[in-house]
Formats: sequence, structure tokens, C-alpha cells
Amino acid sequence: MTVDKEVNPRFEPFIFDWDYQTYLLVGGYGSSKSYHVAIKIILKCLQERRKVLVVREVFDTIRDSCYDLLVEILEEFDLIGVSKNKVHCTTSPMAIKFPNGSKIIFKGMDKPTKLKSINGVSIVWLEECSEIKYAGYKELLGRLRHPTLSLHFILSTNPVGTENWVYQHFFKRIDEEGNEHVTLDDNLLYQRRTIVKNGVYYHHSVADDNLFLPKSYIETLDQMKEYDPDLFRVARLGRFGLNGKRVLPQFEVAKSHKEVMEAVHAIPDKFRFIGMDFGFEESYNAVVRLAVDDLRKYLYIYWEYYKNGMTDDKTAKELQAEDLDKEQIIADSEDPKAIAFYRQSGFRIRGCHKFPGSRLANTRKIKRFHKIVCSPNCPNTIRELSTLIYAKDKQDRPIYDQFNIDPHTFSAIWYALDNYEVADIKQIPRNSRRGES
Repeated sequence: MTVDKEVNPRFEPFIFDWDYQTYLLVGGYGSSKSYHVAIKIILKCLQERRKVLVVREVFDTIRDSCYDLLVEILEEFDLIGVSKNKVHCTTSPMAIKFPNGSKIIFKGMDKPTKLKSINGVSIVWLEECSEIKYAGYKELLGRLRHPTLSLHFILSTNPVGTENWVYQHFFKRIDEEGNEHVTLDDNLLYQRRTIVKNGVYYHHSVADDNLFLPKSYIETLDQMKEYDPDLFRVARLGRFGLNGKRVLPQFEVAKSHKEVMEAVHAIPDKFRFIGMDFGFEESYNAVVRLAVDDLRKYLYIYWEYYKNGMTDDKTAKELQAEDLDKEQIIADSEDPKAIAFYRQSGFRIRGCHKFPGSRLANTRKIKRFHKIVCSPNCPNTIRELSTLIYAKDKQDRPIYDQFNIDPHTFSAIWYALDNYEVADIKQIPRNSRRGES
């Protein structure tokens, strides 16, 4: 069967390349990456008898995205019909069947039981793969098997935060000790646009690569640079960064630990604090040492402890080695048993005050600092706070007491500052309201 279709030149080599098992397409808004993945899959299904699995995190989003896109392209090819030599598309169950026996099926990771009965899949398309959990990705890899056909895994996504598994798996990650592990420098991909490394075909695209995109759309993307530079980086430049509103835009990493400690030593003891968040298996014991420049409203973070899988007795010994049993610690009050244990072990520790709305109140308090300076010796604090953005509701509005990750160091900071209040800049001093000095 012969088809004739004009495609964007940026994607033409990708469409016809089947030499690799894994294809990762990262691109900005409107770059047409999903469209060309769909063309690639259709052409393969026409050439060979294949069973293709298309996956998104939420099944209910598939029909209006991947399924409709595939059907649209098939209609452009004039391949859909009722005769036996035409492609048949159904919505219940959702499937696309080709006259040569090829089949495209659709599943959502929110219904994992539906994945157990899948057999004979040789191509998987993971659309918006950054929305899927890393465990889901690994599970799907295990289901990709066929006795004779080559196996292919296609992932497509807009770049999101560097804390996302896609970035950490395919590009860079920092371990708990602060060591950087580089699979591929993403900046190199932005320069070369296409790279093959370790058997992975990397492809980068932006809106300019889509020759069929209206000029007005690109102009809209360009306007983001002024009002949302984080989103501009992701949407317009197609580069990993923050996709959402930063919780702590005033957060910065100092050039050296020495620089931070010089500032800390100049601050009175009464403005030094320690906070602790409890964790074990999936969460972490996080302890931070802070100092506040009360005059300038600067917050300094100069020491951290960050471990999981540790029993309280082992954690206590490690904290005692740092002389933390000699200082006042404020901890999460929702674990009174842990607090009691540390008290019995000689620690000066108490629970924080929690109340309805305290998460929001604590977040707003920390946001009122004019500057938050972190020592480079605190890699986990840097990792969590530098990429911390607000979660969003179904209407894409930020939720101001929920975040993209569970930030254990942020919680520890909340608790540390339990007895400290940061003046709201909106609260104008009384003598300034009337021009008094």
C-alpha cells in the first residue's frame, strides 16, 4: 500500500529509522513530535504485521489525543473504510486494525490490570511519558517482547523539571551524596538536535521545526519570555527546566560553603534554628540547620542530614555525632512516638504547632524572605527547593499548599521556623503610612 504525505524535514530521518530499540523525543509546544510519532507507527503497521501498544498515564485522555491523532492521519491517507482492504477504527474497545493484521491498542497506566493480558506487543508508544511513574515505565519495558520481530520503545514528551524520572534516567541525576551521574548532557542535545547514545535515539524539536504552524502561535510562545521565563524555557525552547510557578524564586546556591558560613557566623545565636522531618522507607529523615538575618530577611541553609531506611536509634547516633543533641530541634508533631524516643536519647526536641491551613501559612512565611541562600554542601536541599513548583488543579490553577514533589527539606524548614515570623512586606510600618520617618 502506497501513501503520499508531506512531513516536516526535521522529523523525516526519525520516521524511517528503526535501527534502535529506544527513541526519546523531547520538544517544545507545537513542534509536531506526537504527529510524526503517529506517522512513524502507521507506516510501520502498513509495512509489517505489528501489534502496537499506545499508553498514557490516564486512559480517559487517550481518545482525545493519541487515538484521534492516529485516526486523523489515516483519514488524510484515505485508508479508513469498511471494506476488508481498509483500516478499521473502533472506540469500544478502542483499537485500530489494519488489513494485513497489524493492530494498535490503547491502555492507561491508571488501569494496570488491563496491562496484564497484553501479549505479542513489539512497539510501545509512551505519550507524555513524563506524566508516567518510573515504575510504570519499567513495567512496560518488561511487557515489550516478541519471538521474531524487532522491539521498539518510543517515548515523547515536553521537557519538564529536572526532578522528573525522564531527565534523571536519560540525562542527569544527582545522588544523595551530591555526585552527578551523566547519561547525556541535555545541552549537547539542544545543540546537535539528534544524538544516538547507548542505543537510545535522542531527538529534540521546537515550534520552528513545524513548518505548518501558524506564525501567531509562535508569537504567543515568544511572549512567555516576559511573563513566565520558566515556561518559556520549556514551551518555546524545548529545554528541561521548570514548567509551572516556582514556590521559591528567591532561592539561590552560594558559590562556596565558606561564603555561607561567614554570613552565618555574623548572625546572633537566637536566630539559628534546626528542623526535622521524619521518614523511613519511601520518605526521608531530613534535618536542616538554618540561620536568619533578621534585619535583611535573609534565610541561610548551611547543613543538612538526609537519609531513609534508617531506624530511630541509628539516626540518633549519627545526629549525636554532629552534636545535634545539644541544640534545640523542632520536629514534625505528627510523630509523637519518634519525638519521645529522641527525648529519651537526650535530645532537646519538641513538636511543631500544626493547625488547619498550617501548610499554606508556613509556605507563605518562607516566601516572605527576601533571599534564601543555600550552601553547596546541601545537595538534597538544592535538588528539592530549586525545582519546587506548585501542583495544579484540573483547571490548571496552582494549588498553593501542594507541590510537584514531597519536599522533605522544605518541611524541615517549616518546623525549624515554628517560633519565628517573617514580616509581610505588605504590612507597611505605621510610621511609613503617613510619610513619617
